[in-house]
Amino acid sequence: MSSVTGRVLVLGGTGEARRLAAELVAAGVDVLSSLAGRVAEPVLPEGRVRVGGFGGVEGLAQALAGVDVVVDATHPFAAGMTAHAAAAATATGTPLLRLQRPGWTAGPGDDWRWVDSLVEAADEVSACASVFVTTGRQGLAAFAGLTGAVLVRSVDPPEPPLPARCTVVLGRGPFTVPEEAALMREHAVDVLVTKDSGGGMTSAKLTAARELRIPVVLVRRPPLPAGVPVVATVAEAVGWLQGSRPGDAGS
Repeated sequence: MSSVTGRVLVLGGTGEARRLAAELVAAGVDVLSSLAGRVAEPVLPEGRVRVGGFGGVEGLAQALAGVDVVVDATHPFAAGMTAHAAAAATATGTPLLRLQRPGWTAGPGDDWRWVDSLVEAADEVSACASVFVTTGRQGLAAFAGLTGAVLVRSVDPPEPPLPARCTVVLGRGPFTVPEEAALMREHAVDVLVTKDSGGGMTSAKLTAARELRIPVVLVRRPPLPAGVPVVATVAEAVGWLQGSRPGDAGS
């Protein structure tokens, strides 16, 4: 880690971003983590932290004036921030790495239906009697027209428009498989809607759905900007920062 020099900007909000920041701080690296500020009480990483947007590509490019390298470790569905990071890094000549955990893979017993957007997900479940939506509070308007019972879970209270027969459960994972199964049974859920976020923190709902034989509608991830190196783990990100650049071959 001693070979990591200069200031590192970590665009965060994920567990991977927090773990990377912790490793960099422990090694004495000059690191600044940036959070979007969309969650009322975010889990803060170690080290220096800024909260709030940059003001688009131009604002981010200006912020990169004192930065030597950027690691985009935002959520797999933070497509706007990822696009802005790529554009700002290109404009300023700042090295950029994308740290993104792998998506989920269906296993034996899973009944998954893939869609490309929240609108398509809502259309897929329009005839269902009880829908469990775990796509976060952003974009719930896509489900506002559903006529069945809709169970929504998010960290912070969602804003309207919401489905007419909507029950909101507030909670921050990780959740256990028994907890997820009990919730689905309580609300007689007959389909689960989620995003392909990947990782183990929120995967218990998928296991519970499999055990209860409940189909899952998964929203595919948005495509990544071309030409940006990508790694899947914090260890690979550290290696890239040290100069081994393991993600370049897959960019």
